[in-house]
Amino acid sequence: MSARTWLITGCSSGLGRALASTVLSTGDNVVATARDAGAVRDLGGLALSLDVTVPEQVRAAVAAAESEFGGVDVLVNNAGYSYRAATEEGDDADVRRLFDTNYFGAVDLVRAVLPGMRARRSGAVVAISSIATRAGLPGGGYYAATKAAVDAMMSSLRAEVAPLGITAMTVVPGAFRTDFAGRSLVQAPREIADYAATAGLRRKENDTSHGTQPGDPARAAAAILATLGSAEPPAVLVLGADARGLAERDLDSRRELLRVAERYSTEF
Repeated sequence: MSARTWLITGCSSGLGRALASTVLSTGDNVVATARDAGAVRDLGGLALSLDVTVPEQVRAAVAAAESEFGGVDVLVNNAGYSYRAATEEGDDADVRRLFDTNYFGAVDLVRAVLPGMRARRSGAVVAISSIATRAGLPGGGYYAATKAAVDAMMSSLRAEVAPLGITAMTVVPGAFRTDFAGRSLVQAPREIADYAATAGLRRKENDTSHGTQPGDPARAAAAILATLGSAEPPAVLVLGADARGLAERDLDSRRELLRVAERYSTEF
């Protein structure tokens, strides 16, 4: 079986770095990207500087991968960061920058690799989402919204590309020992006292979880690799016992909401 070529964004640390290292150990090719290529050159493979919010850089990265390896077989949209703010506290520019990175950057990469995948009638698109989309955490609404947008896009993409031999899989991790609660976390400068007991409790200065999360990025990387290598990769891969528990509670809650509203939603 010939080596596949992976283009992975956000490889300077955390899950992206662990995944790039794991994939390289199998003999596959990796195009490892980060805002600064110097942060990923030690991994091996092809290291590229990529700011996913700049469309020209997105197209250049895909073109470089095609020139070096003949095409992109697996795209992993991992680049992104977290943002904490009560809904009322959110800064317009900050929120738009968040969506540009977490959502629009991912969409641009998908659109850039699909022509090659369609031509070969093969390929896989992987999006790293978050259990935050199912948790309803105070102060996390804007971040969860970016990931929920990715989830919805991937759901439609899955139906569009499946007949073309292309896989689209969403990965939903729980808390992993990455920089998510460290340098990858931005918080709104504005604080409203009325939210101190809700969103305020989750602000960065009150976060003691950084570096102590239960999830191991290396094990997550191995799970993603194994899942993509299976005969029928799942549409959604939930990673971590904490994520599984939150996903189950979310399903139970939605069923209960449907039950409570059944009389109103069916009498038309």
